[in-house]
Amino acid sequence: LLFDLIYFLSMTRFTAQFTVTGPDRPITASVGGEAVLPCHLSPRISAQSMEVRWVRSQHSAVVHLYQDGQDRYENQMFEYQGRTELLKDHITNGSVSLRIRDIQPSDEGQYTCLFQSLTFFQDASMLLQVEGLGSGPDISVEGHQDGGIKVVCRSSGWYPQPEAQWRDLQGQLLPSASENISREANGLFQAEIAILITEDPLSLLRRLQAQPVPGPKQRCWGCSFPWHLDSLYLGQMAGRGGRDLLRHKPCAAPRGQSPARAGQRSAQLDVTLDPNTANPYLILSGDRKCVTHRDEHQDLPDNPERFDTMAVVLGAEGFTGGRHYWEVEVGEKNIWTLGVCREDVSRKGHILFVPENGYWTIWQHADQLMANTSPTTFLPVSVRPRRLGIFLDYEAGEISFYNVTDRSHLFTFTNTFSGVLRPYFNPEYNKGGTNMFPLIICPVPAQAGGSLCP
Repeated sequence: LLFDLIYFLSMTRFTAQFTVTGPDRPITASVGGEAVLPCHLSPRISAQSMEVRWVRSQHSAVVHLYQDGQDRYENQMFEYQGRTELLKDHITNGSVSLRIRDIQPSDEGQYTCLFQSLTFFQDASMLLQVEGLGSGPDISVEGHQDGGIKVVCRSSGWYPQPEAQWRDLQGQLLPSASENISREANGLFQAEIAILITEDPLSLLRRLQAQPVPGPKQRCWGCSFPWHLDSLYLGQMAGRGGRDLLRHKPCAAPRGQSPARAGQRSAQLDVTLDPNTANPYLILSGDRKCVTHRDEHQDLPDNPERFDTMAVVLGAEGFTGGRHYWEVEVGEKNIWTLGVCREDVSRKGHILFVPENGYWTIWQHADQLMANTSPTTFLPVSVRPRRLGIFLDYEAGEISFYNVTDRSHLFTFTNTFSGVLRPYFNPEYNKGGTNMFPLIICPVPAQAGGSLCP
């Protein structure tokens, strides 16, 4: 009888032995996301009656505990409370995974999965790596310094600690005026890097970019954020200092040369409205800088240039090349369309204002901003634009829109342009409210003492 008992216990101990297997490589998770740490028994026997304990480096530091057929939270580490879940769908096959939600930088490190039966225990370890890819760059012009213009790029939400560099599009490293990388209270890193521009800023357009690069601990491969200088509103033209960056001599055309040809050499800043194209319901100011939609039809000649159905007026200037920028004050008006169109677009009857028909425009309606693509592209904005910046780069085939109010990029159309392009204005109309407010091309001439709109 004693022999039989010894034999039974030895066989029970033998058959109850197992190994624990985890992943053969680190698990990577993003800040704010979730991680799933897998672990299973070999052979694949049931772990339903076992104790499964997930711990950090010290076995007493409990991340999650499964005991007596249920999850136990009495001794769970405070920082994991409410964030863990043991996935038990395959526990009868000896497989369990730990899900950790709302990943934080402090979650990075080694984890141990421990299985224990009545007679045997075994564990396996694995590494969790955390990465934060950071926010989009916030680039600003911060005045003059040492004979140049100081441009600062900021980004936050990085983990591990990144390095930051300025490079041109050929990949050449550019010297930084200053660099500051600091850790925030949430454990993530924020980076600030500045460069001093001493050459003509226009020569840097479409060349300069800021870029965080992998540092000694950085694991977020390829997480660069190229940001061209023309995305600063051409030097953040909303501010006087920024506007001075790209202020040039007036684009007056030499004798025998059209304004469009003269505009190829520098940014055209003096846009006016063409009365010959204006819909009869549109009222233009005397200086042709302001347009208002009124509920009254004017008796105007129906010439071929005029929009007869749609409430549109074009800019008098035509562009066949070069870079051109203008700003339009929309103020409290909550319905309007602005952009660029081809000279040869249809102007009679109802028109679909999409790129296929030669129109590159964005549309504000109530609280919704949209790019008139096919299908429509909805543009999320945190601050409703009160002034819009429009930048045409003819050779690059780009028409970009900027919210001058909060200095943000809204949308960029890309195309291959040919022929003449002209600024497009549509004040739209709904009776009453703010919809009768004008669209004003900025800056309003000083002698006007404000708006000249009737």
